[in-house]
Amino acid sequence: MSYTGPDFDAPEPRRSRRGPLTVALAALMPGALLGWAVYAVVGGGSGDDERNGGAAGEASASVSSRAPSSAKASASPSKKPSGSAEPSASATSGSASAPAASGPLKGKVVVIDPGHNPGNFRHTAEINRQVDIGTNRKECDTTGTSTNGGYTEAKFTLDVARRMRELLEAQGATVKLTQDGDRPFGPCIDERARIGNEAKADAVVSLHADGSGTGNRGFHVILPGAVKAGAADTRAIVGPSRELGERIAGNFVRVTGSAPSNYVGGGTGLVTRKDLGGLNLSTVPKVFIECGNMRDSKDAAQLTSGAWRQKAARGISDGIVSFLRG
Repeated sequence: MSYTGPDFDAPEPRRSRRGPLTVALAALMPGALLGWAVYAVVGGGSGDDERNGGAAGEASASVSSRAPSSAKASASPSKKPSGSAEPSASATSGSASAPAASGPLKGKVVVIDPGHNPGNFRHTAEINRQVDIGTNRKECDTTGTSTNGGYTEAKFTLDVARRMRELLEAQGATVKLTQDGDRPFGPCIDERARIGNEAKADAVVSLHADGSGTGNRGFHVILPGAVKAGAADTRAIVGPSRELGERIAGNFVRVTGSAPSNYVGGGTGLVTRKDLGGLNLSTVPKVFIECGNMRDSKDAAQLTSGAWRQKAARGISDGIVSFLRG
């Protein structure tokens, strides 16, 4: 997500053959530690749309020096955020797949939140409407960022979301998208959170790509901080969300070869924030992922590649599967 609104590429990694040591590390080391170990072995490159302030934001870098927490993968909603009028009431349930007949994730519900909407550019007045995120008020949504060549973040997130849906459905999960290009704009950030809550999702991931400065490269996963204010109460989901984020970060490195961000997160690929409505209003495990920086030419080359987007979808999905299977 860009840093130009309310809620939000690393040097080209060297390719070398993954040998037995890589496989062993992948089997033994979970979460962000797994990602870094594999990255070191194979030789990687150097390194909510509510992302106002970007790296500064509320970026308390979360140095991960442990295995993922033992918190349960699924958190039952304790309370729903206060409602807010949304432009399309029919879209509040999101776009869901039919329940899978079988698979290791049968019975699990995953909500994928493609950041922004390609139509937001034509509805600036509507997306500028203020909504309550518990700690304060923010714009309903933003347009997101784009590459210098004009490839938009909204198109990127929707493409990766659809690829993830196919991968996760193949594992037996029921998958719901907060939007599937089926509404003129939005949904607003509070509604995006509500969709995951009402679905009683076992995991929610909000997809983004950053809009930082040239030379800033790599991905980072944003975790919810402990917040209790107004409609926001994240205390029950902080632990499981961290575990979800660690597993996604580790698998994202493993599958894409991308390095953690070189400009936020202290090299861990993990950042904790308390100013994102999509996280503050969630009552189920949820994280954001910034898959790369659209304003850096090397990252942009990856983000605009269909083959790389498939790797990104695989890495994020593998992290979700790892989290849900414990």
